[in-house]
Amino acid sequence: MMRRFLLVLALVLAAAPAFAVNPDEVLADPALEARARALSSELRCMVCQNQSIDDSNADLAKDLRLLVRERLTDGDSDEQVLGYIVSRYGEFVLLKPRFSMRTLLLWGAPVLLILAGGISLIVFARKRVGKPTGSKLSAEEQARLAELLEK
Repeated sequence: MMRRFLLVLALVLAAAPAFAVNPDEVLADPALEARARALSSELRCMVCQNQSIDDSNADLAKDLRLLVRERLTDGDSDEQVLGYIVSRYGEFVLLKPRFSMRTLLLWGAPVLLILAGGISLIVFARKRVGKPTGSKLSAEEQARLAELLEK
């Protein structure tokens, strides 16, 4: 019983992105529809922000899906469709931003942070190696230690 429930739940969750695209939005040409789905999965829903427009039920996402399909049926290439939408909504609409001078810090920040962390670990480790870990013993303590070691 539980296995059936989990199987049905898994199937529903796997098909969840398909629920966002309404049947009236689907193109008759399967090749164009596949291109539209691929492009829609690259575009961010401006309302949900962490979902693609293919996964979102927001009205703006629907409008963007229709716009993508309209541009494809007009004969635009995938790059032209993305370029058009980016020109209207900005780079933020892309789920995976393009590499450019404007996004250099975005792409380079993780590498820079890892390098800075590694360098700081090396510097701190080298500083600790040269320092003794214990404090110096007084004359009384040294005498007592020598006495204990002789026994």
